[in-house]
Amino acid sequence: MKCRYFVLLLIFLSCGKMQETPIEKVNPATIDPLPSWNEGNTKKQIINFVSQVSDENSADYVAPEDRIATFDNDGTLICEQPLYSQLFFAMERVKELADNNPKWRETQPFKAVIDDDHETLKTFGIMDLLQLVMASHTGMNSEEFNEIGATWAFNSLHPKFNQPFANTIYQPMLEVIQYLKANDFQVFIVSGGGVDLIRTYAYEAYGIPTYQVVGSRIKSKFEIGENGAQVVKLPEMDFIDDKEGKPVGIANFIGKRPIAAFGNSDGDLQMLQYAAGGNGKRLMLLVHHDDAEREYAYDRESHIGKLDKAWDIAKAQGWLVASMKNDFKRIFAFQE
Repeated sequence: MKCRYFVLLLIFLSCGKMQETPIEKVNPATIDPLPSWNEGNTKKQIINFVSQVSDENSADYVAPEDRIATFDNDGTLICEQPLYSQLFFAMERVKELADNNPKWRETQPFKAVIDDDHETLKTFGIMDLLQLVMASHTGMNSEEFNEIGATWAFNSLHPKFNQPFANTIYQPMLEVIQYLKANDFQVFIVSGGGVDLIRTYAYEAYGIPTYQVVGSRIKSKFEIGENGAQVVKLPEMDFIDDKEGKPVGIANFIGKRPIAAFGNSDGDLQMLQYAAGGNGKRLMLLVHHDDAEREYAYDRESHIGKLDKAWDIAKAQGWLVASMKNDFKRIFAFQE
């Protein structure tokens, strides 16, 4: 992805993939760290939080090693409508493999994929969708999957925007990531989606290395065969990183409670509650999809990215709820 998707010029030195260079601190007094955000309370509170926890003279100062921020992926960082990006990838793979699996044509959830029945796909639960994920991963080694996943992310087109899926990243949220990193935060993606797929594009798209991505995963095994030593993916779930699983994933794979957490749905509620439960200054933010013209509008009744209980709790607890319509000056980098 071209560097035009990263707007903080102090952070980036050239187009193309991100470089391993020190990130300069951003001083909001001299440069706007969040130019794709409209001026208002939400933007102000994000900047104030970062300033307070990173200022050694502040009563709310947090040491860099404890500045942990976690972001959900689908719907928080990247478009999740009309279907989760993981599901679009799995659908493409299932169709490619269908001739070798004739029973799929009469078996759900595979039948809905082959028939392009999106309305039926929206009604499936997490276990149905995980069947598709397992089918799209199984039998490949890590290197093979990485190549397939990256090719899909940067070449397959979103049906509404006619842009590669990796281009449907929310520019305002990308700026938050870079602003946090510029102020010595360790930024992690914590997603209910498959960790393997997100890792294929996370570094180039977000500047987040693969080892800072936590997600649902299938089991793997090590083997030595004709192709040498490799790790091969198995058709069995190992960990589901959604709802209550998100705090567990954070505790197990990150090892520290975040001081900032960002989500957009009820599936992220427990992650935000976990962040809120710590001592000291905290930032919890939900992205509200309320802009049907520039993206999509959905919340309480949606099958995808349902925002209901988490919205009520956010209001009661005083967490931030960012309105796409009112807070985002622009949503995507390709939107001028």
